[in-house]
Amino acid sequence: MELKSFAAFVGIDVSKDKLDLCVLPGGECLQFTNDLPGRGKLVAHLESLPTCLIVIEATGGYERAALLAIQDADLAITLVNPRQTRDFAKALGQYAKTDRLDAAVLAEFAQRVQPTPQAKIPEKQRLLDALLTRRRQLVEQHSAEECRLQQATDKFISKTVRQMLQTIERQTDAIERRIAELLQSDDDWRAKLQIVQSIPGIGPITGAALIAELPELGKLNRQQIAALAGVAPYPCDSGRVRGKRSVWGGRKKLRSVLYMAALTARRCNPVIKEFAARLARAGKAFKTIQVACIRKLLVILNTMLKNNSPWKHLPA
Repeated sequence: MELKSFAAFVGIDVSKDKLDLCVLPGGECLQFTNDLPGRGKLVAHLESLPTCLIVIEATGGYERAALLAIQDADLAITLVNPRQTRDFAKALGQYAKTDRLDAAVLAEFAQRVQPTPQAKIPEKQRLLDALLTRRRQLVEQHSAEECRLQQATDKFISKTVRQMLQTIERQTDAIERRIAELLQSDDDWRAKLQIVQSIPGIGPITGAALIAELPELGKLNRQQIAALAGVAPYPCDSGRVRGKRSVWGGRKKLRSVLYMAALTARRCNPVIKEFAARLARAGKAFKTIQVACIRKLLVILNTMLKNNSPWKHLPA
């Protein structure tokens, strides 16, 4: 859809219970409940508008149901980072913050910036993302229970913690089996997974995370793919001053997965191992080396998928 074809611009501010909507031009403001009936009314109202571009903020998951409902109606919507829109509001001189004002800021952001609408998320992609999110939650719970076990002094409490750990481990195993079955059920995913897992340092869960959270892998250039993961260095220069390069932004959940994959690759992947050693000999700090290894690993993966070439076909 051409950006110039939009006749209306909509901002939706999301909270646990409410969805505040603002439409430009005109400034119409409405509120809907953030439940199934409310989202139905929201979509019906959006469909009654002229061709519109909708902007919605990421709010810890409360926005997901509304986002998917709007995508299912084939409406143009994009999910934006709250920091980006908050900076936009400050640039406009808007420091007050209410749900209604936030919706208005999002509508103006849609009108002035016109961010690219997101592609509709397929049903299988949604399920894979949900499974990976649940696995991540279970891993965090397991770590918390292990800490409690170390601190427990009462035998009964220790027993209950061990039982909880066993339950979490069983659920994690079941989730991982479901993830594997889902990946094998799709020909495209199965082919991508074989290529991704051929590189030393990438296991089944990391491969699944790359497929679910970085579907652009193999379709963009190296700079774009690094920026999406938040490992692209940005300059901070002014006049004759050359500032320190730093990384920021990107997809945090994906970066956490890649961090652990890069640690493994530094031990068992000859290319990454030599690359890290060369940076260490140059006196680079551990964190700098780690980010550089993540970026190199990501660039290699991007090239492999772009060329449909497994690791063994690449030069060492």
